[in-house]
Amino acid sequence: MANKKKVIVTGFEPFGDHAVNSSWVAVQELAQLGLGEGVDLSVHEMPVEYQAVQGLLPSLWKKHQPQLAVHVGVSGLATTVTLEQCGHNKGYKRLDNCSFCPASHCCMENGPDCINSVLDMDTVCKRVNDSNIGVNVSVSKDAGRYLCDYTYYTSLFLGHGCSAFVHVPPLGKPYSSQDLGRALQAIIQEMLNLLQLNPADKEHNHKHQQ
Repeated sequence: MANKKKVIVTGFEPFGDHAVNSSWVAVQELAQLGLGEGVDLSVHEMPVEYQAVQGLLPSLWKKHQPQLAVHVGVSGLATTVTLEQCGHNKGYKRLDNCSFCPASHCCMENGPDCINSVLDMDTVCKRVNDSNIGVNVSVSKDAGRYLCDYTYYTSLFLGHGCSAFVHVPPLGKPYSSQDLGRALQAIIQEMLNLLQLNPADKEHNHKHQQ
């Protein structure tokens, strides 16, 4: 089929107490389900390392030139599947899997403090919850100032806002891997529907929240 939409979805490797990272498990479930005939889906496991993310993300954006990049991470505090509206530039003080953290504690010197996704996460959330898929979805504006937030900000910058971040709870708290895969599928399909309705023009993309 011509003109397939390209979507990249990433999950993270294990770290800290998360010997199995539910984000990567959920992304693998999604890969099994797919996003339908019209979508070329590419999935990648991300290292929990600041410098690796800095190297990997630009090459993923350049190689695939996706319409949308969706990054998935685990949150031990989450009990719902959580859509993050924005990524933050500053406040990165936690050490990564290599015991490293950026000396500047930020993603990008002189970058805006916060970059919003072009997607309205409240709309995506409402549509998915209305479809009764058996998984609760909520919206957040704080992705946590660790590798999740760092990845999201970097990807929003590279993709002019055509990026999304989804936090999932650990497996079984309360959802199974199948539940999470189904939720990701529904969420990303709604995101693609929204992008189709209002193709983001570059001006809109650069609306940064200070």
